[in-house]
Amino acid sequence: MGYTIDRTVPDADLESVDARTRAALGRAGFGVLTEIDVQATMQAKLGKDMPGYRILGACNPGMAFEAIGLEPRVGAMLPCNVILREVDGGTEVSAIDPVASMSAIENPDLHAVAGQVRDMLAGVVADI
Repeated sequence: MGYTIDRTVPDADLESVDARTRAALGRAGFGVLTEIDVQATMQAKLGKDMPGYRILGACNPGMAFEAIGLEPRVGAMLPCNVILREVDGGTEVSAIDPVASMSAIENPDLHAVAGQVRDMLAGVVADI
């Protein structure tokens, strides 16, 4: 089993895919709580160049509330990260597969919620 849901957006730069990703997340009820510009951080901290790489921490409040109600420590695994990275020919979008990440927790009810979130994130990635 893979651990991400992936799509490459051909001939698209990171900024345009970022805007499209945020819009698709919003349509699915997710908000972006965190943003890490990995490229800028590596340049600032290490003096290293790398292609554009951004991590968006996305959360659907209703689903997060349900998951926390089922498993109070699940917050250590939230929010759902979505990676945007420059690749040859476009920008790749990779969203975490919550079913894969939540498989470490033995709670069938939580796994059901993770399946719903996976379907939502797969829809987001397809919608970009």
